[in-house]
Amino acid sequence: MGVPLTRPADRALARPRRRLPAAVAALAALLAVGAGVLVDLATPAPRPSDAPADQFSAERAYENVKVIAARPHVAGSAANDQVREHVVGVLRGLGLETEVQDTVAPEAGQLSGAAGGATVARVRNVVARLPGTGSTGRVFLVAHYDSVQTGPGGNDDAAGTSSVLEVARALAAGPRPRNDIVFVLTDAEEACLCGASAFAASHPLAAGGGVVLNLEARGSTGPVIMFETSRNNAKLVDVFGRAAPHPVGTSFAVEIYRALPNDTDFTAFLDHDFAGLNSAYIDGGAVYHTPLDVPAAMDRGSLQQHGDNALGLAREFGRTDLTKLGSDHDATYFPVPGGLVRYPGWLSLPLALAALVAVGLLGWRLRRRGRATAARLAAGVGLALAPIVAAPLGAWLLWTAITTIRPGYAELLDPYRPVWYRLAVVALAAAVLLTWYALTRRWAGPAALAFGGLVWLALFGVLLAVLVPGGAYLATLPALAGALAGLVALATRLDGPGPVVAVTLAGAVAVVILLPTVVLLFPALGMAMGGVAALFAVLLGLAALPVIDLLHPQAGGQRGLTALRARRLGALPAAATALTAAVLAGVGLAVDRFDAAHPVPTHLMYALDAGTGNAQWLSHEDEPQPWTDGYVDGWTKVEDFPGLGDAELRSGPAQPADLPAPKLEILSDSTSGTPEAGQLRTLRVRVVPQRPVRLLSLHVDGSTIVTSTSVGGLELGGGRVTDGRPWGFGIVFHAPPPEGVEITLVMGKGDRQALRVMDASDGLAGIPGFRPRPPDVGVVGSHSSEMLAVANTYSF
Repeated sequence: MGVPLTRPADRALARPRRRLPAAVAALAALLAVGAGVLVDLATPAPRPSDAPADQFSAERAYENVKVIAARPHVAGSAANDQVREHVVGVLRGLGLETEVQDTVAPEAGQLSGAAGGATVARVRNVVARLPGTGSTGRVFLVAHYDSVQTGPGGNDDAAGTSSVLEVARALAAGPRPRNDIVFVLTDAEEACLCGASAFAASHPLAAGGGVVLNLEARGSTGPVIMFETSRNNAKLVDVFGRAAPHPVGTSFAVEIYRALPNDTDFTAFLDHDFAGLNSAYIDGGAVYHTPLDVPAAMDRGSLQQHGDNALGLAREFGRTDLTKLGSDHDATYFPVPGGLVRYPGWLSLPLALAALVAVGLLGWRLRRRGRATAARLAAGVGLALAPIVAAPLGAWLLWTAITTIRPGYAELLDPYRPVWYRLAVVALAAAVLLTWYALTRRWAGPAALAFGGLVWLALFGVLLAVLVPGGAYLATLPALAGALAGLVALATRLDGPGPVVAVTLAGAVAVVILLPTVVLLFPALGMAMGGVAALFAVLLGLAALPVIDLLHPQAGGQRGLTALRARRLGALPAAATALTAAVLAGVGLAVDRFDAAHPVPTHLMYALDAGTGNAQWLSHEDEPQPWTDGYVDGWTKVEDFPGLGDAELRSGPAQPADLPAPKLEILSDSTSGTPEAGQLRTLRVRVVPQRPVRLLSLHVDGSTIVTSTSVGGLELGGGRVTDGRPWGFGIVFHAPPPEGVEITLVMGKGDRQALRVMDASDGLAGIPGFRPRPPDVGVVGSHSSEMLAVANTYSF
C-alpha cells in the first residue's frame, strides 16, 4: 500500500475561504507585473528629425544608415572607401579633429583560425576627438563601419556607426565635456577585428586606456542589451544603471559571453586593458550577415535606444573622474521595470546559502505544521526534477520536428518570424509543468511540491554562485522570496488573506527576475537552443507554484469530488496548454514560409586550382537545399585551399574558370648559419593579386618550420603545423592593396620547399555552370558565402 491520501486542501500554503476571487486577484497581479516587465523591455519611440539638437534622433541617424548601408562594403573595397569618406565628412563637418589611421594590424581575440598561423589586414580607422575641458581620461565611442561581403550591414554595423555620428553631433552641439570623447569607427571588424586591434595597440589616443562604449547589432530589432563588460565592473555598471535611459543588461549575460568564443571589437580593447561596456540589439537574427540586412529592415526604436543609451553614457562618463572608476569586484545586476537592480557580486554565494537555509527552514515548518510529512517533502524534491528535465527535452524534440518539416531553418540564427515558435515553447513548458502537477498533486500535496521546486531553485542558486556568480540571482532570489513567503503563509491563518498576498508577492519576484530572462534568451540563443528558455520558464512556474495551485481545478478541496473526476479536472489545464503549443507551432509553420521576401538560406563557394585546372563547388550545408544539391554530391576535406581552413565540406565538380592565381615574386633569398648548427633560409616575397580580391593567403609546405615572419612591415611569430596537413604555417591578409603584400619568411632549410598562395573575391556570377538563385533562395550569413577562391603552388 502507498502513503495514505490526505485532503489536498489541508496540504497547501494558501487556501482562502473565497478561493476563486483570490485566485483571480493573484493571477491578475502577476499578469500586471508581467505586462510591466514586457513594456519595460520594449524599445522607445524613435525621435523625429526635428528633435532638439541636444537629443538623439533616430530619424537623423537613419539618414546616415541609408548612406552607409547602400550596398555591401567589405574592408578594402571601393564601396568601403566611399563609406569612410562619408564618415570622415560628417565628423569634420561637426568641427571635430578627424584623421584616418592607415596601417597593417593583426587579428584580435580568437576569431580567425583559418590561417594556421597569423591573420592580418590593412585597416583604415576613422578617429575623431572632442577635447575635454579638464580631462581625467578618455571615453571612446566605438563601432565598425565595414560590412560582410554578403550584405550591406544595415544593422551590423550601420546602426552602431550612425549612432556614434549622431551622438557626436549632439555632444558637439552642447557644452564641452570634462573628459576627452574619442569617436572610433573601425575597419575590418568582420574579417578579423584588425581595425580595433590597430587602434588599441598603436594609436596615440589609445595610450593610457580609458572607457570604451562599443555599439553593435546582431539582428534587426529588439531591446539594446548591455551584454559584456570589462572585469571588476561594479562602478561601470553603477554608471550604466543611473545614466542609460533604457538600461537593459544582466550579469548573467556577461558571464555567459565571457565563456563563449565570440568576439567583437570590444575584445581588442579588453586585450589592452581598457574598461568599458559592450551593447547590441540581437532580435531579428534571420537577416544577420545576409543581403536582407538593409536599412529598411531596421527597427528604428532599437536605433533610438542605442543612441539614447550611448549619449547618456557618454555624457555621464564625460563628466566623471575616470581615475575613480576602479573596483575590486563585479556587480550582479538585472533589469526591473523602471531601472536596474545591482549589488556586489561577492554577495552571490552568501545569498545563495541563505536561500538554501530558508528553504530548509520552510521544509521543517511544513512538517511541524502538518502540511507535509518528511516522506512527502522528500518525494516533492524528487518529483520536482521531472519538469526541469522534461521541458527542455520537449522543446528540443519540438524544434527537431519543426526542422525536419522545414530543414532550411538549420542555416538560420532564428526563423524570420519566430514569435509563434517561441510562444509554442513557452506553452509546451507550461504543459509539461501542469501535466506533472496534475499527476502528482493529490499524492504529494501542493505544499510538498512547492517545497520541492524551491529546493531545486536554491540548489541551482548555489551551483551558479560557485560557477557563474553573475547568474546566481536567477535562482537565488526567487528561491529566497518563495521560502520567505511560505514562512509568512505558515505564520498566518490558512484561510485568511495573508498567505495569498505572500505567495503572490513571491510569484511577482519570480516574474520580474525570470520573465526577462525567458524573453531575452530566445533571440540570444536561437530556437535551436529554445530548451534553455523552456528551462527558465519551468523554473518560473515552480517559483509561482502556490499561485498556480490557487487556480488549479483540484484546489477547492471538495469532499464529494471523486478521485477520477479530480484527475479529469486536473488534466484540463495540461491538455489545454499542450493543444495550445501544437496550434502555435502549426501557426508558425503556416506563417513563416520561405518566399522571395524570406528566402531559404544556402551556402556555396567556388575553388579553382590554377596550377592543375581542377575546380570544385563547396558548401558547408550538412543537408543541402535542393538548389545547393545541384552543385555538390559528396564530401571533401579542403586541404589544397588552406586559407579556407581544413573543415570537411560538401563538394562537387565544377568547370574551370579563366581566372589568374595570385602572382608570387621573389624579392630576395638568402641562407644563414652553418650545416652543423642548422641553416635558416630568409625568403622575401611579394604576393600580388591579379584581380580585385578581399583576401590573400600564403602557406608553407607542411614539413617546414617557420621561425619568424613579417608582413607589410609588421613583425609576427612563426610556427609549424604538425597534424599531417600538406600545408602548414601561413598568413591570411585581408583587404590587400592592389600592388600586393610583401612577406618575409625565416624558415628551416629543407630539401623541398613550396608555397601555396590563394586569393578570394566575392560573387559567383559569371562562373561557368553557375545558375542564379530563384527568388525564394537566398544566401546564408557566412564569411565564406559566395566566395570565389583561386590558388596555385610555387615550388623552389
